[in-house]
Amino acid sequence: MKKTFNILGLCLALHLLAACDAGFDEINTNKVNPTSLSPDFVLNKAILDATYTQGTETLQMLNYHFGIVQQIITPYGSSLAGANYNQFVAANIVQLWQIFYRNVVKQIVDVAEVTKGDDSRHNLHQMARIWKAYAFMILTDNHGDIPYSEAGKGYLEEIISPEYDTQQSIYMDLLKELDEASAALDPARDKVTTEILYGGDVAKWKKFGYSLLLRAAMRLSKVDPATAQSYVTKAVTGGLISSNADNAVTRHSALYNNWVSNHLAAREKTNYYLTEPFVNYLKENNDPRLRVFAVRHVGASSGTDQTAARQSSDPAVQVGMPMGYDDVSIRTTYAAKGVVSLWDYTQANFNTVLLLDAPEFHVTYSQTQLLLAEAAHRGWTSGDPAALFKNGVKANLEQLSAYGPASVIPAGAIDTYLAAHPLRAGRELEDINTQYWVSSFLCGPEVFANFRRSDYPALKKNPYPGSELQGEDFIRRIPYPDTEIVVNQANLNEAIARQGANTLSTRVWWDKK
Repeated sequence: MKKTFNILGLCLALHLLAACDAGFDEINTNKVNPTSLSPDFVLNKAILDATYTQGTETLQMLNYHFGIVQQIITPYGSSLAGANYNQFVAANIVQLWQIFYRNVVKQIVDVAEVTKGDDSRHNLHQMARIWKAYAFMILTDNHGDIPYSEAGKGYLEEIISPEYDTQQSIYMDLLKELDEASAALDPARDKVTTEILYGGDVAKWKKFGYSLLLRAAMRLSKVDPATAQSYVTKAVTGGLISSNADNAVTRHSALYNNWVSNHLAAREKTNYYLTEPFVNYLKENNDPRLRVFAVRHVGASSGTDQTAARQSSDPAVQVGMPMGYDDVSIRTTYAAKGVVSLWDYTQANFNTVLLLDAPEFHVTYSQTQLLLAEAAHRGWTSGDPAALFKNGVKANLEQLSAYGPASVIPAGAIDTYLAAHPLRAGRELEDINTQYWVSSFLCGPEVFANFRRSDYPALKKNPYPGSELQGEDFIRRIPYPDTEIVVNQANLNEAIARQGANTLSTRVWWDKK
């Protein structure tokens, strides 16, 4: 009897175990935890991350790009020091490198690799190639020689110490990639409707790619004009951005903020100001953009005095902060400038260009027309430089409506400004690139790059007495971050030995003296 009971018990146990095993894999598989991501969505993440994901990531633009080109400045040192003092501050030169290599590059290289040779994702692959070129242009323009051919391949090929490519070789490949990818885009192939830049509009992606090719070609105007002209021709033939509707722009919302705006409207609200050179240029030329770009808290004697009641965008009352002062020495300027404190100087407009949902522009019709005007002036393409110049300036004046109703410049004011500011014979390069400076306001890496390429506008040297620059009047590149010494020292040292000292004064390859 006992033996029978044991046999029955064993059978019951085996039955229960079999029952428990039934559906085991299905029950224990997490159906909402992805093991892979669609490359469509990874492309979107690479696009979004290029405009930063939180406020402190914008500090390189705020403390270097904007200050070098003398558009936005802070009198404060310590954690906010940089171009305002022409000094190297390790904490403020790392942001772009870290954000792009850790996020944008990793993501976009992955998309380009997994879609390569996949006929069902032909257009997605070309889009990834174009955005990859956009990201690496920003990196190499900032730093010069950088990891390129081996970058972003830690997971794909287990390359954790990528070699640095020369900027020359990088640019040759960027030109090739942009030319090939733009040409290969085909509206009859796969529809990438989930991407956020153009909603899958292949025709607009093609214009974006060729306009970025034009930008890349023009970077070579100092160092390799023959190659520049060759690729300008390819870009024009391929078809460029032809209206503001084609602009490459990231749009924001109350939930997904513009982080330059977020940082300047919150934590750093009282710390950054429009510069005297920028404000004076706009005032002296009766530029209707000044009202959109600027706001002054008239009579503010402290940060808490910067209230809505004191705000004015009247061009007549705007006073830009002079270059070359810190938060102590700036006090000596008050009487001469007609302000009562540093908080009384003009700032970027929180009600227009610094709204939390303000768009961020990557490549625009205005920029493209201005570069085309320069190319035509140089004889590298056909077209009337004066007409192209006028188109470029007009496009930027109209583009500002993207910041909302308060930013719309009336058609009559646009016509008046254009009539008063034609392209001047003998001063074409100055006029074109000074307008590029204005039309690229808040596009930090791009305005910094074009300033070095063109040497316009003709700004005066920042007179701050503590400058660390050697043999240069302006910062020419952003040094490599200290983290590279720890994780990639051998390759870093090789790049420095080839390119020059890792300082603010060393010029990148295309920035020929």
